Amino acid sequence: MSLANKLSLFRILLVPGFVLCLIYYRPGELEILRYLAVGLFGLGVVTDAVDGYVARVERQATRLGAILDPAADKLLLVTAYLSLSLITTLPTPYRLPAWVPILVISRDLIIVCGWLLIVLVTGDLQAQPSRLGKATTFLQMLTIISVLLAWPFARFVLWGAMILTILSGIGYLRRGNRLLNHPA
Repeated sequence: MSLANKLSLFRILLVPGFVLCLIYYRPGELEILRYLAVGLFGLGVVTDAVDGYVARVERQATRLGAILDPAADKLLLVTAYLSLSLITTLPTPYRLPAWVPILVISRDLIIVCGWLLIVLVTGDLQAQPSRLGKATTFLQMLTIISVLLAWPFARFVLWGAMILTILSGIGYLRRGNRLLNHPA
């Protein structure tokens, strides 16, 4: 197994630790768990960048990696958004409204279902993220970190991420439509 794929698997393995830190976090008594959650999530963000770099530069791109890398990203992000919305013991500054994970998950479901449809129709496994999609993922990741660290501008980052989530979702729908309606 390539290093890039091992990094994607490692990112998947970070998810349970991240969630457990948030579940057992209590302000004042177990403050370290919030910082550990931020650290685990940050490590996931860094390994995402590193595995993409390794796959390109070291020519370690594989069919498994084409599925594993985006799956690891989606799992990390969706779990983080759901956790910050559903874990009721988190203090208000670290919570997200329910519509936020619904929006993030809806976009991801549209992308995954569209990708599966394109694979079935064309047989091409390669998913090409758009620049807007990459910017969206970056802002979604920054949102989690900024909310957990209670940065004063966290809500602005959140709104920017949600606007890009909508715009990139529309962009992927348009791109999928062009691919599927292209003459054979």
